Amino acid sequence: MAWFVLILSGVLESAWALALKKSDGFTRLVPSVTFLVLAVLSFVGLAWAMKSLPAGPSYAVWTGIGAALTAALGILFLGEAVSVVKLVSIGFIITGVVGLALSGGGH
Repeated sequence: MAWFVLILSGVLESAWALALKKSDGFTRLVPSVTFLVLAVLSFVGLAWAMKSLPAGPSYAVWTGIGAALTAALGILFLGEAVSVVKLVSIGFIITGVVGLALSGGGH
């Protein structure tokens, strides 16, 4: 269950990053409030998962999911530039996250 919550929290990290982008420097109310709610939920989920998972892999998985997903969604929905280097780099992030998750989730 902790891994599921951690993964969901990583997805929420990506969601709050996109909301932060849409907030236009906290000048737009709805994206700013959305950012705040999603950020709190993401951190709460991370904290809960870390009660039973090691800190290093937990944090790396959380940030890795957030980084890779945010980069991919930026390409798909925000018109950000795509390149082979960017796609390979996202692949490296995913590979690293999977490697850390498989390296041992216990204490």
